Amino acid sequence: MKNKKVLSILVSGGLLMGASHLKAEDLTLCWAAWDPANALVELSKEFEAESGHNMSFEFVPWPNFADRMLNELNSGGQLCDLLIGDSQWIGGAAENGQYIKLNSFFEKEGIDMANFIPATVTGYAEWPKGSPNYWALPAFGDVVGWTYRKDWFERPELQAEFKEKYGRDLDVPATLEELKDIGQFFQGREIDGKTVYGASIYTERGSEGITMGVTNALYNYGFEYNNPDKAYDLDGFVNSEGAIAGLEFYKELYDTVTPPGSSNWYMGENIDAYKSGQVAMQMNFAFIWPGVEADPNVGGGKSGYFPNPPGPGGHFAQLGGQGISVVAASEKQNAALEYIKWFAQQEVQEKWWAAGGYSALSAVVEDPGFATSQPYAQTFLDSMAIVKDFWAEPAYADLLLAMQERVHNYVVAGEGSAKEALDGLVEDWVEVFEDEGKL
Repeated sequence: MKNKKVLSILVSGGLLMGASHLKAEDLTLCWAAWDPANALVELSKEFEAESGHNMSFEFVPWPNFADRMLNELNSGGQLCDLLIGDSQWIGGAAENGQYIKLNSFFEKEGIDMANFIPATVTGYAEWPKGSPNYWALPAFGDVVGWTYRKDWFERPELQAEFKEKYGRDLDVPATLEELKDIGQFFQGREIDGKTVYGASIYTERGSEGITMGVTNALYNYGFEYNNPDKAYDLDGFVNSEGAIAGLEFYKELYDTVTPPGSSNWYMGENIDAYKSGQVAMQMNFAFIWPGVEADPNVGGGKSGYFPNPPGPGGHFAQLGGQGISVVAASEKQNAALEYIKWFAQQEVQEKWWAAGGYSALSAVVEDPGFATSQPYAQTFLDSMAIVKDFWAEPAYADLLLAMQERVHNYVVAGEGSAKEALDGLVEDWVEVFEDEGKL
């Protein structure tokens, strides 16, 4: 529709934004179905009261979120006016014209990307990466970290046994090797009359789970997505000696510290295993930490938190989180931009953190009281300082599917060697980039 296209151009250029909206709209915000989304519903009632717009929400369970929302974008559907989309989608959504570009709007409204955590700007907003071209406002900072049973770690009899065996205190691991030692120490142990296990880690195959887990080992053993000096030059970087060692390490974790039957676990299964007292530690995104603190079985000081530990080749953690974008197919872009302007305010971002959302606004996380505002706040800060993300290329889905298959087949199914898995992944990714015309 010609008029709709013109409207999109005018709005993305910031020409229709005024001090007030022209009429009340019914806006739909799309996101994943999880606790932070419920918190956003409550927070958004303030926007409704201030703007006169009505907010509706479409929340999709995580295992189906990518398929549902990417299909919506690719089909030009008008379900979503605002979309809090995964960081890896930004390249495709930008190049395919599915999000509106926000630069002129940000400039007009005084929204400065320098005021947000740099990693979240790069991860959630920029395309191409490293360029000042913005397609989203950082909405939810997230990162893979670790939760542990602090109350178990502090038991004198376990402390004594661990120190005798390993020559150090049973405490937060300083390295990935120390994390493995702790996991193996708890594996199959009886605590309070119940057999427990070392850790729950990401192993899920169908969407993105095992990739979001294994990268926390790969990065820290030397894996690189490509040659830092030559884009899309993969061989020797994706499958370097360090990367091979990192994949072998992750398989050893799976083989020696995880509960039986955990061959297809992701966020929800890890949470359940931890809260039910099955494991001493869990790998998971930071979004779960408010729920851990509030849980009657593992909260209230029974749990502690630590960033993904370093390995011999670096210190990184897998970036999670999302930016909020205006969908180009929406016929209510002006009102949707009002929502982004409202959400970017410091006072709203402070309420967002208090409600259980992870603000990416520097003024919030750098406040002197932030680090002690929650038991996990310092771990969140430390983790966001070491983040690295998966490909955000337009062909992200094909790249992800290849990695899911190669890694799961080796780590969980035990097929072949780590070298064969990563050599195969290089072949898969080269084929994708050749199809994209980038090689």
